[in-house]
Parts: sequence; C-alpha cells; structure tokens
Amino acid sequence: MPLSNIHINRLNGSKLDWSTFAGKRLLFVNVASECGFTPQYAQLQELYSYHKDKLEIIALPCNDFGAQEPGSAKDIESFCQVDYGVEFTVTEKIGIINEPHELIKFLCETESEPFIIDWNFNKIMLDENDHVLGRFRSSVNPLDEQILNLIAV
Repeated sequence: MPLSNIHINRLNGSKLDWSTFAGKRLLFVNVASECGFTPQYAQLQELYSYHKDKLEIIALPCNDFGAQEPGSAKDIESFCQVDYGVEFTVTEKIGIINEPHELIKFLCETESEPFIIDWNFNKIMLDENDHVLGRFRSSVNPLDEQILNLIAV
C-alpha cells in the first residue's frame, strides 16, 4: 500500500494531504510531551528550519509508552508551539502498541526486517518514493550525522 492511501489527520483535525510533501524526504517521529527525550523537539525544529525545502518532519503523538502524552490535541498543540516553536507537521494522537495506526504498520513492516518502535522519539526516514532510508532509536539525536547524511543525498 502506498503512503498516499494512508489516512491520518493533523493535530487540528484536518486531513493530512500527502501530496503537499511531494519531492521531500519524510522523517516520522513518535513523540510525547512528558518524556526524557522530549527536548529533542528543539533539535527537530532546528533540523526542520535548515532543511524544510527538502525535508518534512511528521510528529506522531502517542500515549502508549509510559502514558507520557496524556493531553488533548489542544494541550499538545499548545505545548509544541509555546515550548518549542514547532513549525513542522504534528498529527493527531495515534496508537503504536495499543491499536497500531495503519501508518505505523506501514513504517515498521514495509522492509524485509520489521522495526519495532520501543519507546518515544524513534525516528523513521523515507525517501521521496516512500522507501525506508533509515530507522533510529530514541537515543539518536535528530541532528546526528546519520540523519543529516540521509537528507544531504
């Protein structure tokens, strides 16, 4: 199934239109507001600010890991804006372990070796044709050379 067939809404409830990201690499990050890795929002915003012409970051709020994203859509939006000045895409809250969203299934099961998201702030980068370029654990900083190299290609 192509990414364009997967339906997900933005945090404000409007449908996400994948065609707006045509020609860009996509970095998906499962996020949570109350996690030890939450300060990575700052690096994600920095990464986006420098590379938004060829990269879109799509944050996927999830409460499945340690109940660290308990807030409503308005709470999450306010947190992202006020605390980190987030300009990249943030989707509605989704399930990863509990009732996994079809996007998670696509991102984790499309390659020959499935990827298991095991905590908040895992990162998965797709190329312009929806192929997985890299998958990174929470401990990998968004400004890590491994990620920067995938954008520079």
